[in-house]
Parts: sequence; C-alpha cells; structure tokens
Amino acid sequence: KLVFAARIIAAIENPEDIVVISARPYGQRAALKFAQYTGAKAIAGRFTPGTFTNQIQAAFREPRLLVVTDPRTDHQPVTEASYVNIPVIAFCNTDSPLRFVDIAI
Repeated sequence: KLVFAARIIAAIENPEDIVVISARPYGQRAALKFAQYTGAKAIAGRFTPGTFTNQIQAAFREPRLLVVTDPRTDHQPVTEASYVNIPVIAFCNTDSPLRFVDIAI
C-alpha cells in the first residue's frame, strides 16, 4: 500500500497540487515536514470548511491529491474531496472510517 501511494504521489507533475492535512497535534509536524521537502501545500490545525468547494472563499484550493493523517479527525476535508472527485490517501488505524478514502495505509 505504501509503494502504491508513493507511485500516485510521484505521478502528479506539480507538487503544489498535493494538499497534506492534519488536525491532530501529533501529525501536524509530519505534515509540515512532508510539505516542506516535497513542495506540497500543508494545512496544519483547523480545516476551514468550504476550502475545496466554495469558490468565493479566499482560501479556495483545487488540489489533485489529498493526504490525510487521520480520517476520523479530518472527516470534513475527506468529505469535501469526495464532492469534487479528489483522490484521498489516508493514514488509518484499525478503527478509522474508510468512507471516501481511496488508499488506506
């Protein structure tokens, strides 16, 4: 699963089209480091609802891939990604909900 996710991330030409999201404090540092070294965009902390769907919003983004550290905590960006057909890679635990998650690691 990890190699499959790495191939999908590498297939995206522009790394700025990748958004890494972590609302949990334990995953925020990892999300920021990943974004720093790959050139992706990071959203650490609270996710503003409508970032992927509301075009009037100043923080509106149209990513091609979404990487989430915990689908239970980050349920809002995962749901919004499903509305606009953005693939989602999620780091999951055994009790994590897999609804709208395309690749679970």
